[in-house]
Amino acid sequence: MAFLDNSGDIILDAVLTDFGRVLIAKGDGSFKVVKFALGDDEINYELYQKNHVSGSAYYDLDILQTPVLEAFTNNASSMKSHLLTISRNDHLYLPILDLFDGSAMLLSSNSNSFEILVDETTIKSVAAVSDAATAVLGSGIWNGWQPGFGDNHCRVDQGLDATSISPIEGLDDDLKETSYMIQLDSRLGRLVSLTSPAAAASESFIDDDDIASYILSLGADNAYILPLGAGVSSNLRGPRGTLLQFKIAATTSLRTNNYLFTVLGSTGTYDIGSLTSGNWKFIDSTVAVIGQNTGCRIDIPIRFVKDISS
Repeated sequence: MAFLDNSGDIILDAVLTDFGRVLIAKGDGSFKVVKFALGDDEINYELYQKNHVSGSAYYDLDILQTPVLEAFTNNASSMKSHLLTISRNDHLYLPILDLFDGSAMLLSSNSNSFEILVDETTIKSVAAVSDAATAVLGSGIWNGWQPGFGDNHCRVDQGLDATSISPIEGLDDDLKETSYMIQLDSRLGRLVSLTSPAAAASESFIDDDDIASYILSLGADNAYILPLGAGVSSNLRGPRGTLLQFKIAATTSLRTNNYLFTVLGSTGTYDIGSLTSGNWKFIDSTVAVIGQNTGCRIDIPIRFVKDISS
């Protein structure tokens, strides 16, 4: 990756992602570009100087001369800040995605992430019980072996975080998210519902970096997406759209062997419940949630944990 000089002529630098190259390499004529997205990840809008001493021509000069990113092919790390076009001119705010911090939805205070226990042994060690099904796990600690047990989960709220508009008014349809893309490393975990027993969502596709993408929609996937009404507790102070809720199950690979923990992981340096420092390994990762309508995105930290004491 490199930066392109943006002080002179504008350069259009476009490439196919790795996943796009896989599709076009099939050579069967099925590859077609049906849509594209624009982003401005490299732009810092705080550089806008409305009080510049040289006048209005200089207000946005630093922004216009900011070097732009050269196009790169890694679709797992490209374009996190999508641009969108809104024809209406009466919008005062744009919606956001917010991680709700209800009692069963708190991050672990130890790691500031959701800690996912990958197997039965780890759950028993953390909870100090002989039967994993009866384990009571602390805040931010998930049962990744049998996700149907326990209430701990993740909830993402979508809407306006503004006090000047009452939540009762509701969110305009053109700003409401009714479909989300959730991206997760398929080597580590699978997206599952809050139902008991938990049901696994179907991946829409898995790219060459082993990133699984799940595309879920309101109506078709009501176990995951629900309307977020004004009467529902939320951190959002303005009109709300929808909420997305889910759990994560550890993969068979994490549950049955230590290879990925050895290659990708580190040894824990604090106690998780009754599982003491040095007796467990972890792998840090993220879950990306992306609104399909507005392009809003939030990256949620997760940590896969395994007991290595025996």
